[in-house]
Amino acid sequence: MPKPNSYRPFQPDPAQLALKPDVSGNDINGLGEETPRRPRMVYWAPDPDTIPHGRMQRWFYKVNPDHPALNRARAQRAEMASEPVPDVTGEPLQRAPEEWNAALDAFAPDGGFDMWGVAEIDPLWVYEGQTVSQSRIVVLGFAHDYDEIATAPEPAAGAEVVKQYGRAMKAAKRVAGWLHLQGWDAEPLTGPMTSKVMMIPPAIACGFGELGKHGSIINPEFGSSFRLSAVLTDAPFAPTPKRSFNVDSFCESCRICEHACPPEAIAPDKQTVRGVEKWYVDFDRCLPFFNQTFGCAICISACPWSRPGVGFNLAAKLAKRAAREPSAA
Repeated sequence: MPKPNSYRPFQPDPAQLALKPDVSGNDINGLGEETPRRPRMVYWAPDPDTIPHGRMQRWFYKVNPDHPALNRARAQRAEMASEPVPDVTGEPLQRAPEEWNAALDAFAPDGGFDMWGVAEIDPLWVYEGQTVSQSRIVVLGFAHDYDEIATAPEPAAGAEVVKQYGRAMKAAKRVAGWLHLQGWDAEPLTGPMTSKVMMIPPAIACGFGELGKHGSIINPEFGSSFRLSAVLTDAPFAPTPKRSFNVDSFCESCRICEHACPPEAIAPDKQTVRGVEKWYVDFDRCLPFFNQTFGCAICISACPWSRPGVGFNLAAKLAKRAAREPSAA
């Protein structure tokens, strides 16, 4: 049984539950399916009327705490959304893949992103009904301010999430514009709205970290306290390698996010989702609390990896432990 916390027992607002569709979000996500398939949009639809949970998404928009930081972050994000992206100019600049990576790394201070990686597109990352013709996805990461996200589920944490999504939008547009000026087409993808491609699987593939029990990526640099955006392109970047920190072995025994989750949406064991065994958060349990608290983020703030300075020490300890264990036959 999860330990008690101040938000449990959680009682969903009846007005929100009245909008719940007949279909389970877990079914849409493919929970229990043994065969791999492309994902289906379950939430954050650009047009909520196109998804079963669209009425609950519209209800979320009504949860509007009058918080100065939240209002400011929203205004800043709206301003960033209006920034133009320059058109593609001239013939595509030719560089070796490693030179493209070095150039992107050098562009990072101007681009405004904290982490980046590159992966070749996997069709299983592309949402049903969407088409991606580009061969590469450049993933960008944006670290949260820990002191702000640690207030979750208060509005200040929601404001921090909105702020980082604003940074993510601005950076994706800047990287796309940077590529356009070098003759390469590029398409920015930003959240929280669902775009053409899932963000987490390519981020894992290109070295951002590993999936944690709470359904978010964990890495030593930022823990799980960061947001993502991406850019689709054919510019021939070199794919960056995956990284492993033995997060699975940590999450198997750690139950902090399980205990912290008010609606008890975080399972203790991995589950099969669209043919892949993975950590999975129960969508139907999570969503009502998420909606009522303007984004929650409790599991992210509670994760031990997210505390500043802790991630590298944890990774080092897990690496030593792995080195002591006998290898599998």
